[in-house]
Amino acid sequence: MPIRLLPGHLVNQIAAGEVVERPASVVKELVENSLDAGATSVSIDILAGGSKLIRVRDDGGGIPRDELALAVSRHATSKIASLDDLECIASLGFRGEALPSIASVSMLKLQSAQNGNAWQIDADNGVISEPKPAAHPRGTTVEVHDLFYNTPARRKFLRAERTEFDHIDKWVRRLALARPDVAFSMTHNRRVVLQLAAARDDAGRLARIGQLCGETFSNQAIAVTREDEGVALTGWLGLPTFNRSQPDLQFWFVNGRSISDRTLSHAVRHAYRDVLFHGRFPAYVLYLTLDPATVDANAHPAKHEVRFRDGRRVHGIVSQSVERALKDTRPGGHAAAAPAVLPGSTGSRQWSMPLSGHGTHSGSAVREALGGYATLAAAADARQQGDLQSADAPPLGFAIAQIGGIYILAENSNGLVVVDMHAAHERIVYEKLKAAFDQGEILRQPLLLPVAVSVSEREAELAANAAEIFSRVGLVIDRSGPTSLAVREFPALLKQTDAEALVRDILSDLQGEGVSNRIEDRCDEFLATMACHSSVRANRALNLQEMNALLREMETTERADQCNHGRPTWTAISIGDLDRLFLRGQ
Repeated sequence: MPIRLLPGHLVNQIAAGEVVERPASVVKELVENSLDAGATSVSIDILAGGSKLIRVRDDGGGIPRDELALAVSRHATSKIASLDDLECIASLGFRGEALPSIASVSMLKLQSAQNGNAWQIDADNGVISEPKPAAHPRGTTVEVHDLFYNTPARRKFLRAERTEFDHIDKWVRRLALARPDVAFSMTHNRRVVLQLAAARDDAGRLARIGQLCGETFSNQAIAVTREDEGVALTGWLGLPTFNRSQPDLQFWFVNGRSISDRTLSHAVRHAYRDVLFHGRFPAYVLYLTLDPATVDANAHPAKHEVRFRDGRRVHGIVSQSVERALKDTRPGGHAAAAPAVLPGSTGSRQWSMPLSGHGTHSGSAVREALGGYATLAAAADARQQGDLQSADAPPLGFAIAQIGGIYILAENSNGLVVVDMHAAHERIVYEKLKAAFDQGEILRQPLLLPVAVSVSEREAELAANAAEIFSRVGLVIDRSGPTSLAVREFPALLKQTDAEALVRDILSDLQGEGVSNRIEDRCDEFLATMACHSSVRANRALNLQEMNALLREMETTERADQCNHGRPTWTAISIGDLDRLFLRGQ
């Protein structure tokens, strides 16, 4: 078959294979166009999961009569005009492919009004009509009828109506999270399924997140705000006690664009590393704003991913910002405390963990800790129960008993507090060990015989370029050949670790995410083990003074809401909850 130029309509249908994957792709592109046009309100109407009708109406700037036909022409856009514009994209769309691709696989009607004059064009199978007058308020309406009617093979691969609408609903909710300042409404088969008012302040934005992600999340979320060297991070982080079995409540928005990115996901996962139970995932809605010139938004056909010019720097800023916000997850540190799991209610399950095991550090370390509590007890015991209603009453109140040799029962101004003394003391010891470790550099131990590591040529080149990173975490590595490395110095704290396996893991991290926290994580694991063996064990009898001193130290320890393994350290039951348990006032 000879080489020939393809007709324009066929080119558009081929492009539609990338742009128009399913009805949800059409909705995403049309709503993004509305947002780029400055809309303050967007309404979406869907019939039969989007296969029969998709209608998107906005109150944006509109399109003048002479540009309506251009709007459905390939590679025609108002958003960029030069390579400089492409390298610093601030809009959601920019390629000029969406409308012509959609029009090539559907019957499309475009109505728009500007300065009181409304016009309409129709596009069917590549044929565009002349503009004709229409009755339409300021803004634009795009109607897409019978999607894939002229490409039966594509239509055959559409899923059930419910499934296709679920994909539409997912994208609309993402876009509504990205732009809380815009009102959204959506109907499916003429039934209203989403109605969101525009949010004007932080309270309104949090209310929208509650509508889209659930009130449970918004009630257990902490705000994060940080700006550093032109990079701004804002949003909400779910408390570690509000965790998920899968990463289905994780939303990233970069310069207003909903994306998925391994670097950003890894940064948040690293910040949550020692406050989440194993196998659980954090929940968050985060917005990253930075210079568009430092982000490549043209890195994915459907614009679902971006590339950062300096991914390592962005990773560091995000990880540090989230860690800083999580430091305040302690009693009294955040209003959303760990909720009690009462009969008839749901909550995160506290998994069992053996507390009576024996460790090599338990004896002297625990005696030393209890000796310190005895010293602190004088000040703690000076307060009496009458102080509970005072303004400076401690968040965990005062101890009244020890239950089962494991739990401390305390009373505060709101009701009852139950503390897992082993988990709480484990966090306290762990944070002290980390603080002491962070004050000094990582000690390096020279190896008598260097450890040889066989790698690929690419990995050897990567190791040579990352020599400074390795040195900063206590590793001295030389390139001893085209495909071999020699480990000459190793972190003293990790002397029992397999050096070759660790180096391979770090190289894998650097290749995948561009950064590696492998050494810090291994050191933290070692310190966590020391803290576990050095903390108060089950069946250790504490007097009231020692229990009160432990409560006071919890209130000043970072991340004290969870132990090192991510288990909750305390829970609260309010007077109202107790009244309901005993049917008082009913």
